[in-house]
Amino acid sequence: MPGKSSSAGSCSGAKPYPVMPYLMGGGTDNKALSRLGIAGYGFAPLRLPEGFDFTGLFHGVDERVPLDALDFGRDVLADLLRTC
Repeated sequence: MPGKSSSAGSCSGAKPYPVMPYLMGGGTDNKALSRLGIAGYGFAPLRLPEGFDFTGLFHGVDERVPLDALDFGRDVLADLLRTC
């Protein structure tokens, strides 16, 4: 992957996770929620294997991610809810 990853800060001394910023076009319900005064933020942590064609498979007819990537995301979100 191009670019250099850095370590994200963590809450309550939790283990930092590597962060690679990227921009991906898409839509969410946040526009409608913002009209109600609700701030929404996208955060979908996935740790994908090197060379995995995420953008080529995302919302494709054969969309998929490895189960390990989903397990990682679940653990990161659980950590976030427990410690922040």
